[in-house]
Amino acid sequence: MTLIALLRRSQIRSSIHNFTLNTRTVNRKMHIQSLPMWTGSHDNYAYLVVDEETKDAMIIDPANPPEVLPVLQEKIKAGEINLKAIINTHHHGDHAGGNTTLLKAFPNLPVIGGKDCAAVTTTPAHNSTFPLGARITVTALHTPCHTQDSICFSMVDAHTSQRAVFTGDTLFIGGCGRFFEGSAAEMHTALNETLAALPEETTVWPGHEYTKSNIKFGRSVVDDEPVRRLVAFCEGNKETQGRFTIGDEKKHNVFMRLDDPAVQAKTGQTEPVEVMKALREMKNAFK
Repeated sequence: MTLIALLRRSQIRSSIHNFTLNTRTVNRKMHIQSLPMWTGSHDNYAYLVVDEETKDAMIIDPANPPEVLPVLQEKIKAGEINLKAIINTHHHGDHAGGNTTLLKAFPNLPVIGGKDCAAVTTTPAHNSTFPLGARITVTALHTPCHTQDSICFSMVDAHTSQRAVFTGDTLFIGGCGRFFEGSAAEMHTALNETLAALPEETTVWPGHEYTKSNIKFGRSVVDDEPVRRLVAFCEGNKETQGRFTIGDEKKHNVFMRLDDPAVQAKTGQTEPVEVMKALREMKNAFK
């Protein structure tokens, strides 16, 4: 039986079990815990996502086990989570590099991610879905460019309509990843077609805390109210993950404003892919 089939069977059993406990679980929801890693250098995030109704959980990009493993072990010992899988957004070591160590602690744990991720057991197809617990549906969105195996994972809680997307190094708050293995056309598709199609209330959980530098660059391109609001937020907050939505990104992220005349004027381009290419080159050189 495949991993996806096993997860679906687990979802059915959990749904039957939790139906009898409905009055006690009605206020429970998808819970997301950020686990900062290498703060001050790489500024990565791992994320622990939990279906509070069943306690089923998945850990996303647990790249630095010394900072992640103790949290997981403590929560498992306390009976707070049932760890079901590792999810990787792409194969780079600062995202998938902790898999082997975590699997020594949890040897039967599936690894869901791109084909080049360490110890991967399942690579979900684009737009395919699988369950987390009784009511969270996870959708795999292939977004090749930063790496060719980049996958963003969109999640929705069927009971609360809570939505989140984990974007790895594809979409950052106010920015996007470098085109290490792809092209401007691929990043345009990833941001402005695939991710832009998500409901605007979907919260964004990126792989790094790069917002302050991203919006500094963004303001050099367009200095308008949405950009200034994000600048002001960064002045008072060190962490921005989960605080902004896809709708917000369309307003303050210049890489998602390729048809904006002000952005086009700054790049000297009008065709979307050429605007994207010019923006990335400008960002790469920006100090």
